[in-house]
Amino acid sequence: MKTIFKAMAVTLVATAALGTAWAGPMDKPKQGKLLGDKDYEWNANGGEKDEAEHLTPDLANGREVYEVCAACHLPEGWGQTDGTFPQLAGQHPKVIIKQLADIRALNRDNPTMYPFALPDQIGGPQAIADVSAYIQKLKMNPEPGMGDGSDLEHGKKLYKENCARCHGDHGQGDNDKYYPRLEGQHYNYLMRQYQWIKEGKRRNANPDMVKQIQWMTERDTKAVLDYVSRIKPPADKIGVKGWKNPDFE
Repeated sequence: MKTIFKAMAVTLVATAALGTAWAGPMDKPKQGKLLGDKDYEWNANGGEKDEAEHLTPDLANGREVYEVCAACHLPEGWGQTDGTFPQLAGQHPKVIIKQLADIRALNRDNPTMYPFALPDQIGGPQAIADVSAYIQKLKMNPEPGMGDGSDLEHGKKLYKENCARCHGDHGQGDNDKYYPRLEGQHYNYLMRQYQWIKEGKRRNANPDMVKQIQWMTERDTKAVLDYVSRIKPPADKIGVKGWKNPDFE
């Protein structure tokens, strides 16, 4: 099992090294449109997203599908503190379903993940439903990557005034509205995604958020995301330090 993970990780790192110069399906989006296009809907109904949401998850198959994901996101779903890969553990299933469906439909540009998210790698809508349910049940990283902690009061104020309305007063997100759980997410990953959303690079981002964060300064950004990364999830969602997922031992 570890050999499989190592081989997949090498492939993924090689793919990531190609960066935006990667020539492939992402160069010619077939669905979805750039932010600013009046016909663009960030969360349009239809397609695999809707189908997967209405299926009954099979956790046993979800574990099998997650083996592909584990090479980068780790068997525990804890990702990397340097922000290379996000923590997935504990994330809302509809958030995972939407992001997987958007990547497959070329509504979100992710050249590194795209080849491994395709139906011939993980399966169809049922597989998306299965792996999303499996991910939600994983306990979260007790030691997420954080910022320097130098401006937390400013970050707390910004979060309450600008972020809590959608992402919740505790960063818990909202499954039904596709707002991701932010509490305990790696600071460096939050920073990168925030910047991509602000610049319009993450094309499936909520346009309301794109507009809302345009005024934030570099200080504001660092402070609020540092604060978010330090919000502790509920105790029953946090894993034990050093825990290893027995499904992959």
